[in-house]
Amino acid sequence: MSVPRRNEVVLESVRRLLRMGATANLLNLLQKQHPADLAQVFAELRDKDCHAVFNVLVERNGKLAVEALSELGPEKGSMLLADRPAEEIARLVQELPSDDAAGLIDNLPDELSSAVLDLIRPKPGGGVSALLEYEEQTAGRLMNPNVFALPEDLTAGEAITAIQTARDVEMVFYLYVVDQRRHLVGVTSLRRLLLVAPETPLKRIMTTDIYSARVDTDQEEVAREVASYNLLAIPVVDQENKLVGVVTVDDVIDILKDEATEDVFRLAGVSMEDGVLTPPRESLRRRLPWSLVNLLTAFGAAWVVSRFEATITQVVALSFLMPVVAGMGGNAATQTLAVIVRGIALGELTWTNARQALLKEALVGLGNGVALGLVAMIGAWALTGNWALGVILGLAMVINMLIAATAGTLIPLGLRAAKVDPALASSVFITTLTDIFGFLAFLGLATVFLRFLQLGPMS
Repeated sequence: MSVPRRNEVVLESVRRLLRMGATANLLNLLQKQHPADLAQVFAELRDKDCHAVFNVLVERNGKLAVEALSELGPEKGSMLLADRPAEEIARLVQELPSDDAAGLIDNLPDELSSAVLDLIRPKPGGGVSALLEYEEQTAGRLMNPNVFALPEDLTAGEAITAIQTARDVEMVFYLYVVDQRRHLVGVTSLRRLLLVAPETPLKRIMTTDIYSARVDTDQEEVAREVASYNLLAIPVVDQENKLVGVVTVDDVIDILKDEATEDVFRLAGVSMEDGVLTPPRESLRRRLPWSLVNLLTAFGAAWVVSRFEATITQVVALSFLMPVVAGMGGNAATQTLAVIVRGIALGELTWTNARQALLKEALVGLGNGVALGLVAMIGAWALTGNWALGVILGLAMVINMLIAATAGTLIPLGLRAAKVDPALASSVFITTLTDIFGFLAFLGLATVFLRFLQLGPMS
């Protein structure tokens, strides 16, 4: 999380006042900040300083402190709460909307989380405890259960009066209409409500064509619907179509940001919790497993090379041209992988159009292979003076670029079918394939046409 320029002064001031022990001045500075700005400051501080600053703020302004934690995110925010008594945490999180409070509590240690839940006063709609019963990363876990809705038999005038007197509800972007059993039957905009006569029934002005999400809908799908239909909020219903909550656009923005960040991190085999200020031991623990997997798969490529030891001995120039084939194949595969994983994440790539996507990427790979292969052929010829070696390098490039494009499409789709996150595991397999097949194509062709490789100064 980067700090905007106007917050850089605040961050440096916080650090200076903390070093000086000027608690009163520090508190005064903190209380003038917006919760989102405080969250950015917390994110940039070292863990020890972050806890110290949070302790200063929470003692005098608990509401602002916990709102800043909500903006910071449930994972990091819960870390600042984890060393506090359950009674204090319960008091603090009740200042938040139920969905934000649920995120913080869910990330606390299990024993502490249970203790906090036992202490929280029940809210209408079930509150935090009810939200935590839903699966993670679903609309049910994400929604705010305190949703504003009105019976369908009210008039526009009565609806306006109800809105004016409503308290403690999520922002009213739309007016949801329900029947006597709280089934969602319609929706209308506030603008339309104000433009009709006060005696007009809601039934006459509401729209029955409603975009809604079920409680078990994946949060990425919820975000896609909000983005696709330009919604400010989307209602959440249960299996019986009863209105149980609402997901607003501010929650969707957080989802899109987190999912995009998660995909980028996973493509590199890195955990989202691994930040620039994460302790070295934690970063090592999170990165080492995937590095070991990469090491093991690299031995597969090394084994392929070892099978052509005799060929390399006779034409030494092969040894320093091999990385060209593997490196370009890896780059091509990464480009394809980025496009395919993004298409899967956004719902653009489905089983229906997968064949079309595969054909397109294969053609792109073939085109890249031909163009780059010609350049590589000329480069190898100029470098070694051996035209046959240049031709073999060019052909190997064409083969490996085509394999890279095909693998970059099929592997994410296969992992998705196996219910494994394509962003998490694709890069490991694709790197191995492009190395193995790149070496195999280059050295295999060199072995087949060894008699055409005239030994030159570079051999």
